[in-house]
Amino acid sequence: MEVINYLLGFKDKYIVQNTQMFNFSLDSVLLPNFVTINKNVNSILDIGCGNAPIPLILSTKTKANIIGVEIQKEVYDLAVKSVKINKLENQIKIINADINDIYNQFKTESFDIITCNPPFFKMNSNSNLNKSDYKTIARHEIKLNLDDIFKIAKKLLKNNGYIAIVHRPERLLDILNSMQKYNIEPKKIQFIYPKKDKEANILLVEGTKNGKKGLKVLNPIYTHLDNGEYTNEIKKYFEGD
Repeated sequence: MEVINYLLGFKDKYIVQNTQMFNFSLDSVLLPNFVTINKNVNSILDIGCGNAPIPLILSTKTKANIIGVEIQKEVYDLAVKSVKINKLENQIKIINADINDIYNQFKTESFDIITCNPPFFKMNSNSNLNKSDYKTIARHEIKLNLDDIFKIAKKLLKNNGYIAIVHRPERLLDILNSMQKYNIEPKKIQFIYPKKDKEANILLVEGTKNGKKGLKVLNPIYTHLDNGEYTNEIKKYFEGD
């Protein structure tokens, strides 16, 4: 069933969701608040945009043109509705396609920023695949893997452009190796912890195309207090205008 929810705490922004699919998660809130955005940014690509939470949040931070690519038609339809209900058609364009099939249709060095909330799990013989195609593609590297992402970034990012992804801490070395393989220099990482006494469960990584050496590890973010409430650092992402 489709529902319309407020986008975080923005009282004039909405997102269309399907209760039988994933609702957008904290990952999709953290990433657009992590990526480097400056006044010179004119074009952004969001790979695997889902129902468009990242493009919508980015639209509150920049006037840049944003393209979201989503492979699954049912999810793409939700994204289109989300953009339309917010009257953002002039800023956000959603494309229904496999990014691996269409990235060569974009001009080389077309984007200042690329964002991606990719599938987290490698495919192997022990993979526990969900019967729902949507969830399987969203969770496992069936249609998109790390090398795909950074190969695309190498072509489409402008020189010194940024790519930022949200992933899982156990994939950190895979991510850094893949970035450097495609001339993306890791520039900053941040670990997200569910509570102060727990292990990190979310990883944010940003790199620049042909960037200079120099990796910063940012202060950690803790998402929940002992009583289960969001910390003030997380609450600020939900406050909106």
